Amino acid sequence: MNKNPREAAIKILGEINEEKAYSNISIARNIEEGMSSLDESLIREIVYGVIENKLLIDWVIMQFSKVKLKKIAPVIKEILRVGVYQILFMDKIPHSAAVNESVKLAKKYGHKGSIGYVNAVLRNISRNKEDLKLPERNDNPVEYLSVKYSHPKWMIEKWLYDYGIDFTEELCIANNERPKLNIRVNTLKTSKKELIDRLEGQGFITSEGKYAKDCIIIDNPVRITGTDEFRNGLFQIQDESSMLVAQIMAPKQGGFVIDVCSAPGGKTTHIAQKMENRGKIIARDIHEHKLQLIESNIRRLGIDIIDTEKYNALCLDESLVNKADYCLVDAPCSGLGLIRRKPDIKWSKDKDDLSEITKLQYEILLNSSRYVKKGGILVYSTCTINKEENIFLVKKFIDNNDNYKLMSFEELIDNAELNKSAANGYIELYPNINNTDGFFIAKMIKI
Repeated sequence: MNKNPREAAIKILGEINEEKAYSNISIARNIEEGMSSLDESLIREIVYGVIENKLLIDWVIMQFSKVKLKKIAPVIKEILRVGVYQILFMDKIPHSAAVNESVKLAKKYGHKGSIGYVNAVLRNISRNKEDLKLPERNDNPVEYLSVKYSHPKWMIEKWLYDYGIDFTEELCIANNERPKLNIRVNTLKTSKKELIDRLEGQGFITSEGKYAKDCIIIDNPVRITGTDEFRNGLFQIQDESSMLVAQIMAPKQGGFVIDVCSAPGGKTTHIAQKMENRGKIIARDIHEHKLQLIESNIRRLGIDIIDTEKYNALCLDESLVNKADYCLVDAPCSGLGLIRRKPDIKWSKDKDDLSEITKLQYEILLNSSRYVKKGGILVYSTCTINKEENIFLVKKFIDNNDNYKLMSFEELIDNAELNKSAANGYIELYPNINNTDGFFIAKMIKI
């Protein structure tokens, strides 16, 4: 068994940065059975810390390295990044320990020259940590925000244009903070109070969500999926912003709902919960393995009104035209609202991805709008803060489809700061303002 958490972290980071692996999948694969929860926590802390701060860490390395970043062997690069992260951000780890552990790893994975190189660079950084000079905020805000908060320049430029410098800086800070775990109580099996009592009885620290009625926030969620409460379907892991989709749709019992892009099924199962498991829901996705994920959640949560179907939302299904009381388009999107949960999004997305994805979203929304019967509800949601994928796209859709209009839902949101927007038929949530994932939800009625 490999018991060294730093060694596991460099392996995971190599998979993420060199092989484009997803962070959560790579971590799960490399955390070994029998590993202590302390070691597991250290691996997560280092991996997510390095991904979140990669640009800043690389910038610091380049201040003290004579070798260009591109020329450094991938494994040595990850060893350096892990060492620098500990020196800059982990106060409880002595600098000497961070350097020595990195040198040991360089001995195992590098050659004689790389051992001396790692030792020299890290010792130099630890001695000069307090004297690091970042780009000037006023002279070059893009460079400053990009380096200090480790976000790609194109992202910073986009947000500066959309939101201005102060908002962009607050957003970057929030994106680099670790969010608390949110869970959705399954009211088909228990009540919020009963679930809170049961979890607190096991030492979990809980509080209630600010916006979603079914949200519980967990401060210390280590191994919460190992509890009987999870196994028996008393709750689902889901961000509070995502829980608002079913709350805003407000489907009636006995209704017919089509969810065109339903994986992994959090919103679909919540809709079933809101319908008190009465009615019919068709949950579709293009990937078979994702449908299996939905089905496993359906079984665990004790729901029997959802039928899963493999179907491409870009293709119109003539058999469902004008049939649905409710249709949800939780569109594939750039995911820029999820950076605090999935920091690798910063490095896996490209500026060009944004224009491509809006074409796809519009096409899916157009098709899905045809499934809704007169007087029915169409809900469009994304987990991004990119206006072109959100309100601009919805307004374009309404301009081109005069049988739809945005519909107020302020009575469904018990929150003054969101009510003004909800009265106009949509809400925008931001990590720096709402302390949720970045999210967009619009509610439209067919007239």
